[in-house]
Amino acid sequence: MTLSVLRETEEDENPPPLLESEVSSRPRRIALFVEPSPFAYVSGYKNRFQNFIKYLREMGDEVMVVTTHEGVPQEFYGAKLIGSRSFPCPWYQKVPLSLALSPRIISEVAKFKPDIIHASSPGIMVFGALAIAKMLCVPIVMSYHTHVPVYIPRYTFSWLVKPMWLVIKFLHRAADLTLVPSAAIGRDLQAAHVTAANKIRLWNKGVDSESFHPRFRSHEMRVRLSNGEPEKPLVVHVGRLGVEKSLDFLKSVMDRLPEARIAFVGDGPYRPELEKMFDGMPAVFTGMLQGEELSQAYASGDVFVMPSESETLGLVVLEAMSSGLPVVAARAGGIIDIIPEGLEGKTGYCFTPGDLEDCLSKLEPLLNNKALRETIGKAAREDMEKYDWRAATRKIRNEQYNAAIWFWRKKRAQLLRPIQWLARRIFKSPEVTYR
Repeated sequence: MTLSVLRETEEDENPPPLLESEVSSRPRRIALFVEPSPFAYVSGYKNRFQNFIKYLREMGDEVMVVTTHEGVPQEFYGAKLIGSRSFPCPWYQKVPLSLALSPRIISEVAKFKPDIIHASSPGIMVFGALAIAKMLCVPIVMSYHTHVPVYIPRYTFSWLVKPMWLVIKFLHRAADLTLVPSAAIGRDLQAAHVTAANKIRLWNKGVDSESFHPRFRSHEMRVRLSNGEPEKPLVVHVGRLGVEKSLDFLKSVMDRLPEARIAFVGDGPYRPELEKMFDGMPAVFTGMLQGEELSQAYASGDVFVMPSESETLGLVVLEAMSSGLPVVAARAGGIIDIIPEGLEGKTGYCFTPGDLEDCLSKLEPLLNNKALRETIGKAAREDMEKYDWRAATRKIRNEQYNAAIWFWRKKRAQLLRPIQWLARRIFKSPEVTYR
């Protein structure tokens, strides 16, 4: 390789395109640091986590998962699980947090010899993952799942927003690659200069279109969700019940729809307050549902409503659409990627966040017109069939992880340059003369 080619390679800002032979690279050992635990009852993303693990294993990779210890089995879809002792989140008691930096965890990860570490961010465990990655000289990917700066003013104090951005910058500048669940969140991180723009990559949306399917529509579940009135219009909301989800907005919506019923599927710290708010109204709180019950809950409603303005992606919206349920959601965050402007009114509807009249103008026609619901629901289902977990996982494994390794090697080479320069000065090569 000539000097000019070397320089060109060193100055490249992005990894070169993958060759065909590299797309199916050798099996890797992947250590995942996941917080909060997908096995805790407050966590609603076990199904998504399961699919990611399943398809990594299907591609021949060895997977180790470090997570908070509540309810953790020893093995999950062939992946080894390590539970780390945890403590409750100060302002969200039902969410367990853990640093995952005990000698036991470090020893387990070191014995596993990971090729790459992938940690969910932000949180507490991501600090442990970063420390272990640096100790073991392993590339680290961070996927940004919770837009904490948006949540802070609702749970704590507004003055903590700026320090939180500093923490996020520290973490993600130390990472080799950042994955974001939507383009909107990626733009937010770029605007905040969290890390270099070329190190922010999109985690393609994926939905389990087999588990979330219109065929799971169930009269018995509809009776349960409507509190015994299945003939009434039924609004469904699935997700964590937190104050940041703007669920109080749904009280104003339901006040204007006396004939409709609403079902909240999920749990969280805001549930007691919501139950008081909806006391005396036709509202059902099911708590956490999983497996076929969750699939039935989605498919048995009439319309799914998402008022949250802080969704990094909105996986529950994907699942609702996959279930053939028309969606009316706040036009904010990752929802814009799911129902883009060109598809509004075709695969779902978006309303101006907090605008009651705009929301009702989209919601009422759906509740009152079965043919319209079926048309929108069918189009939503067809759109979601394009996004399966296998393809999303393959892209992360074959492209994003390769990019992280490339950036890690480049950074390591840059750190070694001063040492190499000094070595060349101290240990000069002998001159060779040719006769």
